[in-house]
Amino acid sequence: MRDAQPKAIYLKDYQQPDYWIERTELTFELQDEYTLVTAQLDCVRNEQAQPGAALLLAGQDLELLSLVLDGQPLTAGQYETGEESLTVHGLQERSQLEIQTRIYPAKNTALEGLYRSGGMYCTQCEAEGFRRITYYLDRPDVMSVFTTHIIADAAQFPVLLSNGNLVADCVDDGLHKVTWHDPHKKPAYLFALVAGDLRVKEDRFTTMNGRDVALKIFVEPQNIDKTDYALDALKRSMRWDEETYGREYDLDIFMIVAVDDFNMGAMENKGLNIFNSSCVLANPATATDAAYQRIEAIVAHEYFHNWSGNRVTCRDWFQLSLKEGFTVFRDACFSADMNSATVKRIEDANIMRTVQFAEDGGPMAHPVQPDSFIEISNFYTVTIYEKGSEVVGMLHKILGKDGFRKGSDLYFERHDGQAVTIYDFVQAMEDANHVDLTLFKRWYKQAGTPVVTVNSEYDADAQQLRLTLSQRCPDTPGQSNKLAQWIPVQLGLIGADGQDLAIDVEPAAAWTESSQVLHLTEAEQTFVFNGISEQPRLSLFRDFSAPVKVEFEQSADDLLFLLQHDSDGFNRWDAGQRLMLSWISAAQQGRFELLPQVRDVFARLLADESLDPAMVSCLLTLPSEAYIAEFSAQVDPLAIHAARKQVQQAIAASLVKEFSACYQRLQSTAAYAPVPAQMSARSLKNLALAYWVKGSADGLAQAVSQYRSADNMTDQMAALVAVVNSGASAQAEQLLGDFYQQWSQDALVVNQWLSVQAGSAELGRVEFIQQLLAHPAFDWRNPNKVRSVLGAFANQALCHFHREDGAGYRLLADAVLRLNDSNPQIAARLLTPLTKWRRLVPELSELMKAELQRIMQHDALSKDVYEVVSKSLI
Repeated sequence: MRDAQPKAIYLKDYQQPDYWIERTELTFELQDEYTLVTAQLDCVRNEQAQPGAALLLAGQDLELLSLVLDGQPLTAGQYETGEESLTVHGLQERSQLEIQTRIYPAKNTALEGLYRSGGMYCTQCEAEGFRRITYYLDRPDVMSVFTTHIIADAAQFPVLLSNGNLVADCVDDGLHKVTWHDPHKKPAYLFALVAGDLRVKEDRFTTMNGRDVALKIFVEPQNIDKTDYALDALKRSMRWDEETYGREYDLDIFMIVAVDDFNMGAMENKGLNIFNSSCVLANPATATDAAYQRIEAIVAHEYFHNWSGNRVTCRDWFQLSLKEGFTVFRDACFSADMNSATVKRIEDANIMRTVQFAEDGGPMAHPVQPDSFIEISNFYTVTIYEKGSEVVGMLHKILGKDGFRKGSDLYFERHDGQAVTIYDFVQAMEDANHVDLTLFKRWYKQAGTPVVTVNSEYDADAQQLRLTLSQRCPDTPGQSNKLAQWIPVQLGLIGADGQDLAIDVEPAAAWTESSQVLHLTEAEQTFVFNGISEQPRLSLFRDFSAPVKVEFEQSADDLLFLLQHDSDGFNRWDAGQRLMLSWISAAQQGRFELLPQVRDVFARLLADESLDPAMVSCLLTLPSEAYIAEFSAQVDPLAIHAARKQVQQAIAASLVKEFSACYQRLQSTAAYAPVPAQMSARSLKNLALAYWVKGSADGLAQAVSQYRSADNMTDQMAALVAVVNSGASAQAEQLLGDFYQQWSQDALVVNQWLSVQAGSAELGRVEFIQQLLAHPAFDWRNPNKVRSVLGAFANQALCHFHREDGAGYRLLADAVLRLNDSNPQIAARLLTPLTKWRRLVPELSELMKAELQRIMQHDALSKDVYEVVSKSLI
């Protein structure tokens, strides 16, 4: 066990630094064994600091070679080094400090700072990776103009990249030398460097004001044929941001680099985005439709950061959602415009209800603006990103499209080139719209998922509906007695003919006609709807208008009616999910029956060619086991698995002819294209195949046939998954072996192959996972492979992860301990399934808790792992 507990950092303790760094000039000399880094820093004393104040810089795993202050070498008495710090004395009001350090990128398994990925050098500096490169004021409020010189062997590294514009490039005596200059001030977390033997895909973009921008995607030679879609998505993102937000790109060049070893999905470094290769590389043979859509969204997300994150950045890491929540909202709107808005909203809600609500209800619950942290890497969470996005989305609901645009314009104009806070963003929205958002700000400071209870009374004689809404928010670690929040409730009243009724509501001030939104701002409010000539069915929280849980009893008949008729596609899906949850609950009690009227509704949905096939696919997809768990008072994973399997089998058997007919209708001979219409058709076709496989031997034969004849990864992978999950072990083993033989040289496809097996209820037993971990295709140093096996196992193969003897928990705990030293970020993120121990049935809860306690007893836990485990055990 560690001797001293890591210390927490608190928002209330924020202070500006004693010095700013106006200019940063870096020189990197890339050697085989090490890299020499020379940093020249133009430091300016903060006017709030005392004369003679020392300069305190952060540093980690650095070998300090020399220090020169204002042209004079410093001796030992003029500075001190700590375990992760450098303190320099004797600075004037303006001083230049030169620091030379030696670092060892090839040994950097944490993948933070400068590291090697295969034959490439690359960086990841968010949140605090720059301190692994040189001693620096590694904090987001210190914004500097960067110039970067890179020197490397010309044969090994024909490509040398950094932020900004290229201002010098030459080869001298076998050395490749370049200089990059970024004219825009930025914090160190946005610094980037890449060196390697790379190929480039190029294009150009003309901005709305006629500026010509070079677009370049750099990849390893074997991947050059997988860049077209990302490049097209980039251009669409640039155009959309101009049209929707009036934001124009501001450099002469925009670059993306694909890297195999990367802890995150991608990073928005100014002008030089570095991507996990899985988030940028695609062609029809190797990438599924889901991968294409993910690439489109992530390319957009990182590009949108150019304004919401780079030009305007966060003052400190407690403001992380300022850039991430806003940018997730922006990329979600972009994806909705590019594809199906309803399906996108369903996907977003699924993540919130399955993952974020679980985080809100667990030991790591924290507000969108946290009050404290031990390790900032642990706060790159669904609360910061997805809940932060939902909070921005509620502002959009409250202010309307035009009002929100006025607010964002003012925000960018007012704070361009600054490091600001979440409340600066809200203030711009207030000032632009002349509205008081004080109550709304509670969304940023209160953790937990609000619960809205609904009661309705219909008076036929008065033709009046009384709707009473009350809100509460459960206690979370460190927070109790929560206050009422501003909750936008988008709703509709539906008549017997399936049409929305006209609404006349009191108090009128609580209703926004243009967006059909009620404003719940008190602990309890009653709204009166007049002129309602029949008892309506209520459609509440349309478009997932707020990230809340709803307590509202509606009959199975009402839910089935909403599933068929609700004009809001999201609420059609939600009604279906609530129905399915009731079936799974009934199955757990041994009394489930698929009623004929339900079967008929599903049959009509499958046959209705007027509906978006992707929407139908969502309507007929059962909630996942993780989703079901979030709606269970006490979680019994094995019972949930058995009940869900029973319901799934009943649907498959009852509708086998309809699934077969739907599949056949959606078969197409058109050449594959990653376009919305085709993607939508394939999603329903392959869902129908998955049900058909479970319903008949003919379906299994068709899945094998589709696998053999598929000319794209979407159909090949869907068929493989269907066979693997069918229980037909001989066919599954044969196809899995065939798939690996076909794709063994493509790392990204092999990762899909690993995930299919590790996440399967049919295959993902503990002993089998141990075999996958020993497979030549697996590599503990590669985060994608770790996630493909251990992430898939612990989050998808729940019937095996929650094995009754605790072997699944031990397997994951062993992996966390193994990764604790080499890559603590990934180790901490793997811990999430173990943090849910309190909600499990007692026999499993104690086994999971014991594994957390075992981890806690480990010597020299990283800050990342210590924070998650210690909070989980409180």
